[in-house]
Amino acid sequence: MVSLGMAVAGRMTGKVFEPVDPQTRTFYAELRPISDDHVPEALAVSGLDRETLIREGRDPAEAMREATAWIRDACGNSAPVLAAYPLSYDWMWIYWYFMRFAGASPFGHSRCIDMKTLYAAKAGVPIGWATKRQMPRHLLSQRPHTHNALDDAIEQAELLQNLMALTPHPHPPLDREAP
Repeated sequence: MVSLGMAVAGRMTGKVFEPVDPQTRTFYAELRPISDDHVPEALAVSGLDRETLIREGRDPAEAMREATAWIRDACGNSAPVLAAYPLSYDWMWIYWYFMRFAGASPFGHSRCIDMKTLYAAKAGVPIGWATKRQMPRHLLSQRPHTHNALDDAIEQAELLQNLMALTPHPHPPLDREAP
C-alpha cells in the first residue's frame, strides 16, 4: 500500500443515515514502501513515484497509528465502519496494515460494508450487474476518478451517501413451498 485516504460519509443515528460533506473530515498519508516487491504498472496508476516514497513517505507504523487516532476522533462514540467499492480489495490492504503496524484495526475484524453488494441488494440486481458502469448516473459521484487515495475516498463517500438514500427495489415474497 503506497497511500491511504479516508473521508467521513456520515453517521448512523438509530436506523437513519445522516450524510455529511465528505470533504470536511479527511485523512491522507503517503507511505514508505515496506518491501522491494512491487508492480510498476500498479504503482503508476496512483501517480506516485516510488523513489520519492522511499525518501519522503511516512513510516507505516506512524501513519497507521495516526489514522487510528483520526478515526477515533472522527467517530467519537460511534463505531467506525469502512465502506469501499469493491470492499474486498481495499479491506485486504487496510486491515493488514492496521493489524501489522498499529496492532489492531479500528474497524474490528468485520465492521465493513461492500458498496457493490449494497447496490446489488437495494437495486435488486445480480452482483455481476452491480458495476459502476451499469449503475444509474445519479448514484455516482460527479468527481473525476483520479486514483489519488483521498480523492477516491471522497468519491466513494459520495457513492455511499447516494446508495444509503436509494429506495430498495421491491422483492416479491418468497414462495415458502418451493424446494
